[in-house]
Amino acid sequence: MEQILRYFPNLTEDQRRQYAMLKELYEDWNQKINVISRKDIDNLYEHHVLHSLAIAKALRFKPGTEILDLGTGGGFPGIPLAIMFPECRFKLIDGTGKKIRVACEVVKAVGLENCFPEQLRGEEEKGHFDFVVSRAVMPLPDLMKIVRKNISRKQNNAMLNGVFVLKGGNVEGEIQPFRKVAEVTPLTTWFSEPWFKGKHLIYVCP
Repeated sequence: MEQILRYFPNLTEDQRRQYAMLKELYEDWNQKINVISRKDIDNLYEHHVLHSLAIAKALRFKPGTEILDLGTGGGFPGIPLAIMFPECRFKLIDGTGKKIRVACEVVKAVGLENCFPEQLRGEEEKGHFDFVVSRAVMPLPDLMKIVRKNISRKQNNAMLNGVFVLKGGNVEGEIQPFRKVAEVTPLTTWFSEPWFKGKHLIYVCP
């Protein structure tokens, strides 16, 4: 939790309380349904919450922004972002019912009124959103084929509507088809922990 406050010191009391609740909630649910690797649950704040919040370093979503989290699993990056941006609306989808159940229970326990998990595959999602966010769910070209239909044409933010993807490793091959419309930012731009080395945030404006 200290890491969150180090990089986001201006959180409200409500936001601090909500972030603080995540550790016990995910530890409890992870014993019933494995949504985070057992050996990784101790690194929840660094490897999952802070990792998700890299998107908040790239762009402060304006109030009223609509965001789709594709392949959310147990709620990442959608739940940490929904806490950070209470005046935005987040829809979290995943094809695996038990993972969505965890996301639903965490949302309810934390008291998030702007976050809506649903069991749904990306191909089935018909809605339009300002941004789609995702954490290494699939190769970027495959992801873009699915979500291009979901990007709204109405612009509300400082950056053009598009897709934010958190990825590790060599991303050159994946972004090749989008090199004219993609920006890659190393996460070490914002975070000093060694774990973030070699990890990136890719922004694509289709």
